[in-house]
Amino acid sequence: MENWLQKQIQLAPHHLALQTANRQLTFAELGADVQGWCDHLTTLVNAGQRIAVLTPNTIAGYEIILALQQLDCTLVLLNRRLAATELVLQLADAQVALCLVAPELHLSQLDPTVQQLTFTQLAQQPCRPASLVAEFTPEKVTTIMYTSGTTGRPKGVLQTFQNHFYSAMGSALNLGLAAQDNWLCAVPLFHISGFSIMMRGLIYGMTVTLVDHFEAPVITHWLRTQPITIMSVVPTMLKALLASTPWQDYHPAFRCFLLGGGPIDCPTLTVCQQRHLPVIQSYGMTETASQVVALNFADAPHKIGSVGKPLFPVQLRLDSATQEVLIKAPNLSPGYWQQPLKTAASRTDGWFKTGDIGWLDADGFLFIKGRQGDMFISGGENIFPAEIEAVYQQQWPQINLVVSHQADAHWGAVPIAFLQGDGLPDHATLQAYGRQHLAHYKVPVHFYQVPHFPRTASGKIQRHRLAEPQFQQQPL
Repeated sequence: MENWLQKQIQLAPHHLALQTANRQLTFAELGADVQGWCDHLTTLVNAGQRIAVLTPNTIAGYEIILALQQLDCTLVLLNRRLAATELVLQLADAQVALCLVAPELHLSQLDPTVQQLTFTQLAQQPCRPASLVAEFTPEKVTTIMYTSGTTGRPKGVLQTFQNHFYSAMGSALNLGLAAQDNWLCAVPLFHISGFSIMMRGLIYGMTVTLVDHFEAPVITHWLRTQPITIMSVVPTMLKALLASTPWQDYHPAFRCFLLGGGPIDCPTLTVCQQRHLPVIQSYGMTETASQVVALNFADAPHKIGSVGKPLFPVQLRLDSATQEVLIKAPNLSPGYWQQPLKTAASRTDGWFKTGDIGWLDADGFLFIKGRQGDMFISGGENIFPAEIEAVYQQQWPQINLVVSHQADAHWGAVPIAFLQGDGLPDHATLQAYGRQHLAHYKVPVHFYQVPHFPRTASGKIQRHRLAEPQFQQQPL
């Protein structure tokens, strides 16, 4: 398929491609900037190499990501919320040739064996006219995004051009596509939710409004004053926007919120209905390059708790024995980077095993009961308890620590930890250590001492029972 950015430069050079609070770029101007970054990069990288990028939602980061794609490099998108020790694991696993870092992120703790350049240093590199790739090969892996696992080794999800293209097609068929669409991106570019907006911008030829981070008053101002048509949100973001005061109608161009990271609750839905704000609930994951199931606003009042029906390119069924949700789609990842056993284990007869347990009602709407494992979602972020436990037990191997979660009105759920043993650290020590070695949203908000852990007859810990009051009587 023809290079998406170059195609839009030919088709609509003067159409607004990207805007922030301080700058606007047409496709022609965006292309010129990207060419400039390519000219600096061409002396440093070769086609096919894996290049890591650590950036906030800025124009420079956006353009450098596109430049690497134009040079046929494979992007390794790093989560800037992770601790340095977590990033080191991902860089080593991906075997990157170069790590490009936004200067404000100050990652001096990264592995010194990995070559690093800040965006400022990159702009000072010698230039050589770069030759851009003319076509994108559908099966070519263009991005690797790491998703946390239940073991110490992270999983790098491979995503091809075909994956991103069909994800964009499924989204367009679900949400519709207008000539003047303007998608507000306040979700991070290192997540599939943010990166997929970038790719849709190129494929659709639409405007992307890029916001560095979410602040409800700032976003509300954008939605009231600018012709934003769509915005991607997680439940915490949507609730914050609904609570933003004083309430005024959004710009007449606004069409809908695309909600991911968890279903909408009845009170929130009621407020949206009262304000005539359409919300499209969606279900997807890194392995499916964004949403594969969606619930439209018209069905939402009658299907509270459902994530909807599969999008047009997506086939969905439930495992007859376990009720695990299985998916087959052209936007499905080919597998995990250098983990053939995990790739094979995630498939059954050509179907992808999502790890989610669900059920279908008589009308074909999908409802998710929960993870087959122990993962939970906090503020749109996937959290695996075993990952947190391993980090703490590196420092305190003599104690037994089990992580569970509790409901939270703001984040949906938050991690909590239970410890057993003698000479336990206090709450402040445990939290300080967690903040040094984990992303902040993974640090437990409460720590409890317990005399024992609830177990099954076979000796397995019953995490769900830790929510019982009897296990939360001795806070540290």
